[in-house]
Amino acid sequence: MSKICQVTGRKPSFGNTISHSHRKTRRRWDPNIQKQRFWIPSERRWVTLTISAKGIKTINRKGIEAVVAGMRSAGQKI
Repeated sequence: MSKICQVTGRKPSFGNTISHSHRKTRRRWDPNIQKQRFWIPSERRWVTLTISAKGIKTINRKGIEAVVAGMRSAGQKI
């Protein structure tokens, strides 16, 4: 499963782990990605999205219909 949110576009970010002696090694920070199903009443079907925790909050605030419409206008296939 790719670590990219379908709603917000969040991806892993990269940086360094710095030890007590200041040795630096590369690491990555993954977003909190969840797989979640949503019911779209206008289409009468379930849609499974791979979204971050912030994407879930966005859907709760705007509604699934508005978010799906925005994703489709951006060119994503759902």
